[in-house]
Amino acid sequence: MKFAFNMPTKIISGRDVIISNYKIFSSLGKKAIIVTGRHSAEANGSLADVLSALKLAGVGYDIFNNIMSNPTIDIVYDGAKFAKEHGDDFVVAIGGGSPMDAAKAIALLAAQDISRESLFSGKYTDEILPMVFIPTTAGTGSEVTQYSILTNDELETKTTLSSPIMFPDYAFLDGKYMCSLGKNTTINTAIDALSHAIEGFLNKKANEMTAIYSEKAIRIISSLFKKIEENDLSLEDRDNLLFASTLAGIVISHTGTTAVHSMGYSLTYFKDIDHGRANGLLLGRYLEFLYDYIPDKVNEVLSFMNMNSVSEFKDKLDSLFGEKEKITKEEIVIFVGKALAAKNLQNSLIVPGNDDLIKILEDVFLGA
Repeated sequence: MKFAFNMPTKIISGRDVIISNYKIFSSLGKKAIIVTGRHSAEANGSLADVLSALKLAGVGYDIFNNIMSNPTIDIVYDGAKFAKEHGDDFVVAIGGGSPMDAAKAIALLAAQDISRESLFSGKYTDEILPMVFIPTTAGTGSEVTQYSILTNDELETKTTLSSPIMFPDYAFLDGKYMCSLGKNTTINTAIDALSHAIEGFLNKKANEMTAIYSEKAIRIISSLFKKIEENDLSLEDRDNLLFASTLAGIVISHTGTTAVHSMGYSLTYFKDIDHGRANGLLLGRYLEFLYDYIPDKVNEVLSFMNMNSVSEFKDKLDSLFGEKEKITKEEIVIFVGKALAAKNLQNSLIVPGNDDLIKILEDVFLGA
């Protein structure tokens, strides 16, 4: 048994962990830049807890709350400039995948002068601002990955900035911040995490350790399908979803994602389909594609969900997501071209070619 496994982020989970661990903030610096979106962190109470903890720690702060869904290259350069101008020396990220992904890039760019042309090169020094991450959705797992996924208008897709130095120093997990999430957000984020776990399991880079984390995440999320669909999740359920999302994040920090994400990026960029929903719309049909080549591996995934067929899984996803968006054949050709150029496509256990990708997308969106 040969593999490598590393998780440099310290994960602290439990109720009110931000305030009870306030001393961590003072160990990281004298002034924080809080990176978040416009409203959710204030509405769910996470921002108030962070501010209380910073006050207890005697740490100053500035708030950069301009992060939009699918953050752009421009916004992370703006955030880095803001941090430099205000003398911020560490980063606190609050939110879902967008604020957390943006925060990693801001932490990097605030510590190093990196041109836009070199941003995705991976050629950086070791300098980066310390980071504390507080996820308020259970989906991306960004609190435990080295990835920052940004909207790249030049390439008309989403591009991944990645480096081992971009793992957050701390991740605080508390499901109470997710109790006010709407049904659609809960579905989209939960299936995003499920997609991470499944893609990480059916992956060339998977190993014995990541497989354990994948299986656990898949079992937790699938056990809550009925409650997710009925929007009837208890606080304990929210904690479990968050735990599963973090497990799945740990998985993809080692394996990366696969063809599902490669195809899904265009759905988000061109059609404004939420990232988790994009993955979910494709995931069942992707498993169907893989089943023709590696049925035993796909059946293993299905067994984790107590399902007997890919069709049963597809039906569950269709029930969760409802009516699909409209996409033309011409758009599909463009999206496949983008997917073929994505690096994560090659992580797939069976790498789909041009015709395979076209068939998957046509089956999903045209019913061909």
